[in-house]
Amino acid sequence: MSSDCPKVNILRWRYLMSARLFENDVIFLQRLLGCCGLYKAEIDGIYGDKTNDAERAFDVRSTEIAEIEGVFDPRTEQNIRSLRTDAQVLARRSIANLRARGIDARVISGTRSYAEQNTLFRQGRFGNPGPIVTRARGGQSWHNFGLAWDIGIFESGRYLTDDQPYRSASSIGKIDGLEWGGDWRGFPDFPHYQLASAGMSIGSAREHFECGGRIL
Repeated sequence: MSSDCPKVNILRWRYLMSARLFENDVIFLQRLLGCCGLYKAEIDGIYGDKTNDAERAFDVRSTEIAEIEGVFDPRTEQNIRSLRTDAQVLARRSIANLRARGIDARVISGTRSYAEQNTLFRQGRFGNPGPIVTRARGGQSWHNFGLAWDIGIFESGRYLTDDQPYRSASSIGKIDGLEWGGDWRGFPDFPHYQLASAGMSIGSAREHFECGGRIL
């Protein structure tokens, strides 16, 4: 555990995240927990004992990972703890690598439900304000399966939007087992990291996820 992250912070985040993950979309939560191997019952959208037990197990495992890999700022914590547990490990290691090199990197986006993804897709389209930031609708992004996250790089507290800091950071942040969105052709996404897809298509990933099965 990192020296700047006392035990009280871990306990605080364990409390804050407990039973709060995707509370308005139980089907999505059950699918995510199923992909972690923690929920094995029917995906029915009902928050019963089995869903509660699986979420508690997810919370315990997330806290164990944080204790081993280190704890970061509140926004990073909230977003990392939305990821599938194996993705949490690599996200923490990636951020730790960046910070060890003096880069103030934070996880500014983690898992998104399909509904959250659709809201983001509508930004900048259909008369909605803001820039277009994604081509993906709900179920078409690796963020929707607990496998991807976006980082923000800050300098003196200021969020950097230029591509170059993210390009430079990728050689440090792209650790074994990760893909970096800046390597993508057509629509490079420089703040984006995810578990290596091993050639799996997004359609296959969605099919596995919606059955509550393991993806990668």
